[in-house]
Amino acid sequence: MLLTMASPAFADDPLAAINGLSDFIFSAIKAIGFILLGFGVVQIGLSLKSHDASQRANGFLTFFGGVVIAFAKDILDMIL
Repeated sequence: MLLTMASPAFADDPLAAINGLSDFIFSAIKAIGFILLGFGVVQIGLSLKSHDASQRANGFLTFFGGVVIAFAKDILDMIL
């Protein structure tokens, strides 16, 4: 009895624990995606200032990669 009081509320339902872990992992991935998205915007801005085509291409690749990573769960939910 004492052991059940110290355990988390979702210990009785293993599916809830897995869903909680999945939500945590996808939120961490979304944060990384938004960081990449911001870094891509900075690269695009710097490339426009210096007229560097290769940096601009890398900036757009980083930007769109960040978009895909940030919205990976939404994309997967649309597909499935």
